[in-house]
Amino acid sequence: MWRSAVNKAPEERRQHASDRTHRRARRWVGVGVLGLVVAIGVALLADTVVAMRAEHSFSRALLASPRLTFDPEVTISGFPFVGHARTGEFTGVVITARGVGVPCPSAGGCRAEMGATLGATTVPDGFRIEESDIVHTSSVDGYVRLDSVNLGRMLGITDLTVNTPAPTDRAGAGGPGDGLLRRSSGVLLTGTVPLSPPPPDSDVPPSASAYPGPAVRVSVVVDLSVVDGRMHIEATDFYRGPEEHVEADVADDQRDQVLSQFTATLPPLPMPWGTAPTQAHSEGSDVVLAGDSGSRDLRPADF
Repeated sequence: MWRSAVNKAPEERRQHASDRTHRRARRWVGVGVLGLVVAIGVALLADTVVAMRAEHSFSRALLASPRLTFDPEVTISGFPFVGHARTGEFTGVVITARGVGVPCPSAGGCRAEMGATLGATTVPDGFRIEESDIVHTSSVDGYVRLDSVNLGRMLGITDLTVNTPAPTDRAGAGGPGDGLLRRSSGVLLTGTVPLSPPPPDSDVPPSASAYPGPAVRVSVVVDLSVVDGRMHIEATDFYRGPEEHVEADVADDQRDQVLSQFTATLPPLPMPWGTAPTQAHSEGSDVVLAGDSGSRDLRPADF
């Protein structure tokens, strides 16, 4: 038995040494993997910082446009960003500018959101874009967006609301599963308008409590289109569908007067880089004038 125990000792030592070797190997593999993860994280962080700086420079270059008051949001596509910045070639750019002043009869003024999506884009310096740089892009999709408040100011209906009813074939009836609803016909507008032509000397909109004439709050259906580059809104009937709306008794001889208050051709709205508008539609509670063009050379200051 003593001899057997003696023979086992070297074997146990060899096993322990083997276990220690395996543990060291696993430890070094773990250290290597951790080092690789850290290196990738640092590289991604550095790439993100470079992208943020380039996007900020593009935003400041766009702010040179006299149309803009606030810094627009800019997202430049291309990964890894540094590689694309070295060549000055990116897969696309998305620009969103809010608070853009637009023509408006209201004394308080009107503001809109103006934006553009650029296709494959080439710039002189991918790390810093200047206001006078020539930016070449394969396509431009531009738009100007009015919310209910600003559309109401343009129409003189200060309590106006816009709703995009879901199509009858949508099971979700406009829920989150349907995505962003949009349509050019059958758009629902609700607001207070005069039952008869407003007094010529009155500057108080019928929506206001101080309005001296008879008024009514109704819901109507309108179609949106583009006429001579401007958004045209045509009221076609009173709304009586399933969406939340207002119903009011309007005499037959007053129907045309009421509907006419929701019918108008808006003033010319600014489009990114003068892109010609070709379509008008609603999106949720907003109305949008949009257009697109092919390959173009652009200057940020002309946005």
